[in-house]
Amino acid sequence: MNQLGVLTGILKAGADEMGIYLTAEQMKSFRLYFDLLREENKHLNLTTVIKAKEVAIKHFLDSLSCLRAVPFEGRMKVLDVGTGAGFPGIPLKICRPELMVTLLESIEKKAGFLGKVIRELHLAGVEVIRARAEDFGGGKGHREEFDRVVARAVARLSVLAEYCLPAVKERGFFVAMKGAAPEGEIEEAGKAIMELGGVVKEVFHLNLPFTGEDRNLVLIEKVRPTPLRYPRRTGIPLKRPL
Repeated sequence: MNQLGVLTGILKAGADEMGIYLTAEQMKSFRLYFDLLREENKHLNLTTVIKAKEVAIKHFLDSLSCLRAVPFEGRMKVLDVGTGAGFPGIPLKICRPELMVTLLESIEKKAGFLGKVIRELHLAGVEVIRARAEDFGGGKGHREEFDRVVARAVARLSVLAEYCLPAVKERGFFVAMKGAAPEGEIEEAGKAIMELGGVVKEVFHLNLPFTGEDRNLVLIEKVRPTPLRYPRRTGIPLKRPL
């Protein structure tokens, strides 16, 4: 079976196992996305995961796991912080086309790739912004604007909270996508999350289809406004976490 056939079979079966229905048109979009990712990865360092089975599980299904933890529906505004090659933001958009998605990526070449994906897949209601999270979250027009903010393996939770919570609107959710055993990070980040106006509501655990790898989605609800002094200037959250 060729690579596209492998991708289609794994993605369809895995989505079914997760209770997520993908239409024929959505499957077509995922195949095109895979083709673009594989071709551009020859020139750009987008991902070390490039075989069809691994992409289907570790990128596409992993991204769609967010849908099991908290609703993503209607014209919700979604921000994907440090999206890289578009995960989880683009798979979420393919699966929930009404979402209004902003992809935040600081590296110019990766941002260029994301623009190409958006054009080739004819995705409406998606924008790419090339900026660092600290600069974006404190900027006018973006602060406390988003219903959902997602981030996948960008930094430790104590740092991620300062990158992401300023952009979440009150009663919205920040979804931090983590691997196995996130309890230490959650405890370490407790003070920061509270200071930034959030509260950990739930840790949603699942195992990825086929591999059984542990995933934990830390759901942080925004319960009050983030103080205006956050996020601190570029580099400070990483050097001196709250």
